[in-house]
Amino acid sequence: MEEIQHKYITVQGLKLHVADIGTGSNVVVFLHGFPEIWYSWRHQMVALARAGFRAIAPDYRGYGLSDPPPQPDKTSYRDLNSDLLGILDSLAIPKVFLIAKDFGARPAYTFALLHPERVLGVVTMGVPYMPPGPRAFEKLLPEGFYISRWQEPGRAEADFGRLDAKTVVRNVYILFSKSEIPIAAENQEIMDLVDPSTPLPPWFTEEDLAAYGALYEKSGFQTALQVPYRALREDPGITDPIVKAPALFIMGGKDYVNKFPGMEDYINSGKVKQFVPNLEIVFLPEGTHFVQEQSPEEVNQLIVTFLGKHI
Repeated sequence: MEEIQHKYITVQGLKLHVADIGTGSNVVVFLHGFPEIWYSWRHQMVALARAGFRAIAPDYRGYGLSDPPPQPDKTSYRDLNSDLLGILDSLAIPKVFLIAKDFGARPAYTFALLHPERVLGVVTMGVPYMPPGPRAFEKLLPEGFYISRWQEPGRAEADFGRLDAKTVVRNVYILFSKSEIPIAAENQEIMDLVDPSTPLPPWFTEEDLAAYGALYEKSGFQTALQVPYRALREDPGITDPIVKAPALFIMGGKDYVNKFPGMEDYINSGKVKQFVPNLEIVFLPEGTHFVQEQSPEEVNQLIVTFLGKHI
C-alpha cells in the first residue's frame, strides 16, 4: 500500500484523484462501484504491479478525494466516460484494460463501445454487461427496493443524514454482503435494515472502514446518489451495443445481484454473450458482492490470467 502513489489530474476543470502503482506499457484502469472508492482496489493494484502491470484507480468526480462537480445533481455517466478519456490522454496512455465493479461496469463497457481503439479488454465484477434500455427489475421489485428508494430525491439524503459517513458505509457494506436484495418495508428506511450490533464482514477491517469513512466524510453522498442511481435511465448514445473487446465477468455465487429478476437466466443462459461474444464467466461459489475484497487472491489470479491472454 505504501508503494501506491497519489496524484491529481485536472479534467474538465475538476481535480480528479488518481492512485497509481507500477510501471510499463501494460496499463490497467480500475473503476469502482458504490459505496467504494479507489481504495476498494488496494489488493488488486499491488498484485498487478508485482505482475508487471501499471495499475491506476481514479476516484470518480464527487467521490473520495476528487473534486465535486459544480452541479452534482446533473452528473451523468457520460461525465465519467469523458473523465476517463481525459485521464488517459493526460497520462499519454494509448490503450488499457478496464476492470470495473458494480455500476462501474456501465462506464467500462460504454467506454469500450465508444473508444474501442483504446480498450484491450474488460473485466467486471458483480454486474454483467447490460445493453442500454429500461431495466425490467426496477418494475418487478417493490417500492422498498434500495435502488428505487435512492432514486427518490431527498429520501436517501434524509436517511443517510441521521448517521455519520462511516456508519453509512458500514451499513451498506453489511447489507450488500448479504445474498438477499436490500428491500425496506413501507414505513422503513434502508439504513434501518441493519442492526447496529451486526459485525462487519470478516474480510473488511475497522481500518478499512475508517479509510472509507474519512473519504466519504470529505465527499458526502450527493454525487454518489446521482451516479449511479438517479442517472440510471440516461441514454448513453450507443448505436451498436455489441462489445468486441475480450471480456471476463467474475460473479460471487452469494451476490445479491443474482436475485434481481431475470439476472441468473441472463447470465447462465448465455444471453449476455449475445452482446459480449468474447466473454468468459467465472462464478466464485462463496463470493458476495465484494469479491475483490473478500477473495483477493482468487480474483487477482483470474485477472492476471485474463490479462496475460490478451496483452
